[in-house]
Amino acid sequence: MTIRFKPALRAALLIAATACGLPAHADDYPAKPVRVIVPFPPGAGVDIVTRLVAAKLTTELGQTFIVENRSGAGGNVGAGEAARAAPDGYTVLAAPSSIAISQSLYTKLPFKVEKDFRSVALLATVPFILVVNPKVQAKSVAELIALAKAKPDALTYASTGNGSSPQLTAEMFAMDSGIKLRHVPYRGSAPAMTDLMSGLVDMMFANALSVLPQVRTGQLRALATTSAQADPNTPELATMQQSGVAGFESNTWFVLMVPAGTPEPIINKLNQTVAKVMQLPDVQKTLQLQGASAGHGTPAEVDAYVKREIDKSAAIVKAANIHID
Repeated sequence: MTIRFKPALRAALLIAATACGLPAHADDYPAKPVRVIVPFPPGAGVDIVTRLVAAKLTTELGQTFIVENRSGAGGNVGAGEAARAAPDGYTVLAAPSSIAISQSLYTKLPFKVEKDFRSVALLATVPFILVVNPKVQAKSVAELIALAKAKPDALTYASTGNGSSPQLTAEMFAMDSGIKLRHVPYRGSAPAMTDLMSGLVDMMFANALSVLPQVRTGQLRALATTSAQADPNTPELATMQQSGVAGFESNTWFVLMVPAGTPEPIINKLNQTVAKVMQLPDVQKTLQLQGASAGHGTPAEVDAYVKREIDKSAAIVKAANIHID
């Protein structure tokens, strides 16, 4: 005999099962391929790290994790598509740190991170490096601050565009140090680095991966890293905090997220599997070559981390009067 439950009773039983810790939809998850949306083009930092992790998740969980690039509008197109997906664990967003900035930078968005997403895992963080053209008369952060105070609004800094992480990092540095800098936005890191090396701009907070080769060859001078602790990938560099800028920290980060409403057991299973993957020696080595450090934390801890990043970005955007639309 087949027993049929009324919809309300069936929903109540599901809630009760979840409350009792039973693995709602987790034992057989994933039962089909999982789509991983990367909201930037192939070759971007978030794309490189996500493809590395997706390949390992495929091996660990026995189903293909398919990376799909959905770029556009500073990552908002792909994030919006992920937010509209069914909350069943079969659509995952690989969110870069720009998703935190977008919450206050854009007046109209097809999603809100805190309402439409749940964090699964922090994949990796990549610090910025404060670099200057060798002609700039500063060999330390303290000397750079003194130079900026002596010549207000004379020093220029490059960024990868209005509202980009390098711009917010530079504005945070200016506010924390009590100095004024002039912003010169570029369309991406390549033209910004070209003008920085030629001396058309003075300084930049650049992604470690993109700038270390130029530092090693003496084309640029590195003053400090923006990580909270000394970066094992650049042990020769002091942090901004060690250089006298109290509490200063700024990183690019990559977080796996799922649509709000995704069952908790699925989120936890993904989190635990990602944690295992990030400890694999070959993954650790590849991340180090990318200038990145493996992330960690429970879903709740990563949610809290993202919330702090959203709030920090909003304060900088407001104070520096940065806007896109």
